[in-house]
Amino acid sequence: MEAINNTSRRDFLKWSTFTAGGLVLGFKWTGADAQTAAVFAPGLADAEVAINHYLTIGTNGIVTIFSPNPELGQNIMTSFPMIVAEELDADWKQVKVVQAPLDSRFDRQLTGGSGAVPHSWPLLRKAGATARFMLIAAAAQRWGVPAAECTAEEGFVLHKGSGKKLGYGELAEDAGKIPVPATVTLKDRKDFKLIGTAVRNVANKDILTGKPLYGLDFFREGMLYAMIQRPPAFGTKVKSFDAAAAKAMPGIIDVVQVKNGVAVVGKSTWQVMKAKKALKITYENSGNIESTTDHDRIFADLLNNGKATVRRKDGDVEVAFKGAAKVVKAEYQCPFIPHNPLEPMNFFAHVKEDSVELIGPCQIPGGARTAVSKMLNIPEDKITLELTRLGGGFGRRLYNDYVTEAAEVSSLVKAPVKVIWSREDDMTGGTYRPAVRYRFEAALDANGFMVGYKLRGVGINSGNPTRESNFPSGAVDHVLIDSVEHQSPITTGAWRAPITNFLAYAEQAFLDEVAQAAGKDPIAFRLELFEKAKAKPIGQMNYNVNRMIDVTKRVAERSGWGQKKGVIQGFSVYFSHRSYVAQVAEVVMEKGKPVVKKIFAVADCGQVVNLGGAQQQVMGAIVDGMGHAFFGKLSFKEGAAEQSNFHNYRLIRMKEIPEVDLFFVDSGFDPTGLGEPALPPTGGAIANAIFKATGKRIYQQPFMDSEVFKGGSGKKTF
Repeated sequence: MEAINNTSRRDFLKWSTFTAGGLVLGFKWTGADAQTAAVFAPGLADAEVAINHYLTIGTNGIVTIFSPNPELGQNIMTSFPMIVAEELDADWKQVKVVQAPLDSRFDRQLTGGSGAVPHSWPLLRKAGATARFMLIAAAAQRWGVPAAECTAEEGFVLHKGSGKKLGYGELAEDAGKIPVPATVTLKDRKDFKLIGTAVRNVANKDILTGKPLYGLDFFREGMLYAMIQRPPAFGTKVKSFDAAAAKAMPGIIDVVQVKNGVAVVGKSTWQVMKAKKALKITYENSGNIESTTDHDRIFADLLNNGKATVRRKDGDVEVAFKGAAKVVKAEYQCPFIPHNPLEPMNFFAHVKEDSVELIGPCQIPGGARTAVSKMLNIPEDKITLELTRLGGGFGRRLYNDYVTEAAEVSSLVKAPVKVIWSREDDMTGGTYRPAVRYRFEAALDANGFMVGYKLRGVGINSGNPTRESNFPSGAVDHVLIDSVEHQSPITTGAWRAPITNFLAYAEQAFLDEVAQAAGKDPIAFRLELFEKAKAKPIGQMNYNVNRMIDVTKRVAERSGWGQKKGVIQGFSVYFSHRSYVAQVAEVVMEKGKPVVKKIFAVADCGQVVNLGGAQQQVMGAIVDGMGHAFFGKLSFKEGAAEQSNFHNYRLIRMKEIPEVDLFFVDSGFDPTGLGEPALPPTGGAIANAIFKATGKRIYQQPFMDSEVFKGGSGKKTF
């Protein structure tokens, strides 16, 4: 298996023609033609067609997938061809995948929301099955036998009766003349040979040997480099600047003011980085200037007095709470945190008189092109965007500010420019996970059953900080969920598992507190609620109760819940991005502090495509969830971020990563999300174990700021 990264769609088409003819399939996946494929001779491959993926089979036997989705480490350039190769019965060693540039004819050319495989699963299977059908038909015609007597295996079509055998490459041209079937038969899952196995990332060799795959690697002779000095405080803007000293420095071509600040343009990254420090800029206020202490005050005020938007109302909450035998109330708060992908933001742009060329890493290339089109007033069909591999994203590259910056600078200096952010730019430049505070309330009856549930979320630029149709909604008769929003100049956006990355922790920690008040085992308490939702659901439920029950019971069994000595266990379960993950964290006390030793995880994400990639996704999400729960914090003073690099922004360290025991449920469902669902439950499982070990609950992130680790009662510090 080999991955090819080209910088031109035309290069791909030339490459496929170079295979000396063969079968080229372009698939329409939208509208009335959703079930129909069109066949194109290689010479016609440049024709305008509505496509999502190209599947090509060359006369040399090479199978190529033209993959539109940006690759940022989620293994999509391995999983996509695995799906096609499975249905095609291809020889995996003969399969290649090409990264597609942006093309408006793709219907979902983006990476986000853990949605690439769920969206493309049926489409790619049909692509492989259609090609297999046509290859078998071509072989049957050549041999003069019924197609039903032929089978496909490892890149060959076989006729067992005669012992004849032809390779896909030998059949490719004839297959291209076969009418495309309106419907095809997909494999029964029990017959999968490749799907569900562990397959190495197709780009491993190129990554390990330092091949130029990423945006930061991109270089073109004659291009310039630019770095931008942005206002250091949110709520301020550039008033005036003196660039004389910067312009006099070696290698500097120009200094220009742009929308987001002042750009220094030169011949090398190092030269522009040094010159940027020589700028003298005066700023003025453009909005509110806020500090973290202001946010704490705003949260408290809006929780009590804010005008709330009701997100869900079931039954009569006031009556339920008035008649409750016991009421449990708690508040949880999280800070802003940056995304911190390993590769900082960067993009190349060459703005010409009537066209624009864009090259680099982004999660929604279509959105980037639209933004540049609007800014420069250039039609989108005059803008090309070619994708490099992304050195991480976690949601940050869903936003295109760094792309429009590159285009703006290029348009001003009339030259090809690559804009590069430093780590400090990346961490202080905005688009953070929103800071949120939640207030939970639960009403228990005399039997310890939860009969009332209230949740208010106050977010800073968070939109809706609740998930009103997630558990425990549907399991409680009387529910009120509402939210209050504070508008701030501090920019925010989606961060891995948006909203649920903290909401899950707060909810699962609170439910453990409610279970304790009810005098019930935490898992038994949740199962009781699940059974209620299953037997008599209340209102809309986004989750499948049976799948929630299944992962809960399985993780309890695998972890030996409540049966071990020498470790303290905490539980959490959550549904997000169409998938279900239950976790049990195990901690021990060392030198008077809780230490996480092991996490058991059971995931139901439907059909696992690449077992190796799936394991990496879940384990990586657990480490990410744990690291940010313990350490992640971005605070503000007079509008400016107080943390700027990893010397004062703590990340989890290798020695702190626990052992992970992971099991995937074979639930029979099609693939659902996997890049994000394992992160939300991690913090809750750990916090619940820490409470059992210390008797102190943690009501905030990062955990290291809590009284549990600083010493104290375990009460809230906000």
